[in-house]
Amino acid sequence: MKILFLNPSKWGRGITPIWIASHSAVLRSRGYKIKLFDCTFYRKWMVDETEYNTHNLQYKPSEYAKIIKLKKGSVVKELQETIDTFEPNVIFVSAFSSHLHGEGEYVNIQYAHELMKQISTEALKVAGGIQPTAIPNEMPERFPSIDYFIQGESEFVLAELAENLGSNGKLEKTCGLIFNEKQDLIKNMDMIPPYDYSVFEDQIFFRPYDGRVERAVDYEISRGCMYSCSYCVESIIQSYYGFIKAKSGVITRAKEYLRNKSAKRVFEEISTLNRHYNINLFRCQDANFLTVNKDVLNELADMLDNSNLDIMLYIETRSEGINPKSVRLLKRLKIDGVGMGVEVSEEGFRMESLNRFVSQEKILNAFRLLEEAGIKRTAYNIIGLPCQTEEMILDTINFNRRLKPDNVTVAFYSPYIGTREQIKSKEMGCFDDYEYNIDGQLRTVSKSTLVSKELLNFYKKYFIRMVREGTEKSIEFKKMEGLS
Repeated sequence: MKILFLNPSKWGRGITPIWIASHSAVLRSRGYKIKLFDCTFYRKWMVDETEYNTHNLQYKPSEYAKIIKLKKGSVVKELQETIDTFEPNVIFVSAFSSHLHGEGEYVNIQYAHELMKQISTEALKVAGGIQPTAIPNEMPERFPSIDYFIQGESEFVLAELAENLGSNGKLEKTCGLIFNEKQDLIKNMDMIPPYDYSVFEDQIFFRPYDGRVERAVDYEISRGCMYSCSYCVESIIQSYYGFIKAKSGVITRAKEYLRNKSAKRVFEEISTLNRHYNINLFRCQDANFLTVNKDVLNELADMLDNSNLDIMLYIETRSEGINPKSVRLLKRLKIDGVGMGVEVSEEGFRMESLNRFVSQEKILNAFRLLEEAGIKRTAYNIIGLPCQTEEMILDTINFNRRLKPDNVTVAFYSPYIGTREQIKSKEMGCFDDYEYNIDGQLRTVSKSTLVSKELLNFYKKYFIRMVREGTEKSIEFKKMEGLS
């Protein structure tokens, strides 16, 4: 049995999708042959996200472009040649892990569908991810080039599907496929064998970071988030597994939903990746790092204290979890940088529209504590949300000026299918029923009359400059862009 993974990323920079590493680990442990076709570095396929976000100051300039080698060939032609040579029984094109947002997990299924329409193969084409989990009934019509769709976590569903295919079993009865019984939540993450990063080509490990180029992987210690933000794809997974009730932005029975690897397992994986692939930067994609079981984090910190590993971690968490005690733990865990969501500065809007219950004071205090500890801080911001005005964008810029973060990111709002904010934005006429071309870093497809697409593109370009130079520069910048 042969399974071909397809990574249709268009960002043109080093990303190691966690879903590929986790699914490959399960399948290889059962004796299946695995191969990856990665679209990342095909010149005519990619959009240079690194250059785009370096130009607007989101990234510091680096030597990254000089290190990687882009491929001149046709992605469709070379994909077809790979299929003809490898002769896969299954082509798997998308899934989710803890790595849910910007770097491609959501749009994988769309780009893969685009490629599959141009490919000739008898292989079974399978896709998982957010869309099949959110709108299972619509999937066959929206993505007709895909044969089977998996809801929820898919590592063991795909393995069962491959087993049924190999034994001529009835594929349609596989639990976890749309229209079938649900596959249970993976409660013990150590059940997944050590994630398989050998499937990636070497240059995928290079990554621009803080003006340098590091050897990096995307990594997960845990899955799940206790918060129920109205715009976040995590809410789709929560709903699928029955975690629907929430109070003050936190789901009930959160402890049943949050899962993590053991400290021993994490340390072994990190050590192996550092030793075998010279990985020194672990880009942890956990939804909220500081909700990982504290006993596990402290045990991991002890292991790192007693090791000679020269590594650093970048994590994401929420301001509510930052306090003197947690900051001391982060230092022991070799945390180099922390990303935290500001989204918008207005507390009432955050609470009523985004279901985020955190005060400006709490955010300011978190950024201050991390600065005092020498941990880099990145502020995450969103523009183009339904009901967000230009004045609110300017207020958010000014709030970032008060935070004085080391790095600032700004993303276009993405209407992730099935989320409460997506449903609201559709009803308001800001977006179509389903948006095929969204990318929070590269483009907006908003039809909002509050802030035009032209203005959103302007603020994406100048947001960080105004954080540094002041919002009074907006008039000057608008004149430079021909905006009145």
